[in-house]
This record gives sequence, structure tokens and C-alpha cells, in this order.
Amino acid sequence: MHIDITDENEFVTKEVKQLLRKILQFVGREENIHPNSELSLVIVSDEAIKQLNNDYRGKDEVTDVLSFPLYEADEIAANTGSQAMALGDIVIAHDRSLEQAKMYNHSFEREIAFLAVHGLLHLLGYTHETSAEEKEMFARQEAALKEFQLERE
Repeated sequence: MHIDITDENEFVTKEVKQLLRKILQFVGREENIHPNSELSLVIVSDEAIKQLNNDYRGKDEVTDVLSFPLYEADEIAANTGSQAMALGDIVIAHDRSLEQAKMYNHSFEREIAFLAVHGLLHLLGYTHETSAEEKEMFARQEAALKEFQLERE
């Protein structure tokens, strides 16, 4: 899977970008996404994500991650990895990621990887509106993080 990473303010290191690519590609393989599919990951300031959150969700507040899927979940499921797709965009707030890493007492790498995986799963149609959906989505997230030794301590 091709992942285009834009770091608007050069917040993260080359190593963090490599980690994000690897974990998202891993999730793509686990979810049977065509290897020539693509997505965009953008790392922005808190102010930028607050504006996006207000513009697209009507919430005038900072959030940690936003996903902008290009397809509905049923369209992605119907593809079953047979065709390459442009999945959409994931936007992560850098400063919020740092704050949450401190709050949860784990590394920044773990937090930003968690948010990237969370965003990708939303692009693929996963939600956490019910407890069953949340359990399934979070189990997939934790499995990916475990694969990269990024579990919570």
C-alpha cells in the first residue's frame, strides 16, 4: 500500500514516518487491502485539526485524529482486495498526540501509531459506536501495535 505522509510543520522524525508507513502497510495486509491501494496521512498542528473538525464535523474543538474516507464500508468490503483503491485521508494532531502520550504514560511513537491505525480502520469502515464495534476495532488496533512492540505498559 502506498502511503503519502505530509508533515506540515516538520513535527516528526524520518524514523517515526517509517514506523507509520510500516504499521499502516501491516494493517493493510491484515485487512486484505490491495497492495497498490493508497492513502494520505497528514500531521498537523492542533489549530489546523480544530479547524478541520469544525468545518467537517461541526465541532469547534481539537481532536487527535480525523479520517476522511473516499468510499463507504460496503464498497471497500465488496472489493475484497481485488482492485487498488484510494482509501482517503488521515489527519493527526501532533501536539495532541504528545499530550496524550504523556497522559497515558507511553511513548509518542506508540500514541501516533495508535492514532494512525485508528484512522486507517475508520477509512476501512470500522466504527466504535456500539460496544461490540468498539471491542472489534480496538482488538485490531492492539494486535497491530503488539506486532510492532508498541503495547501499553
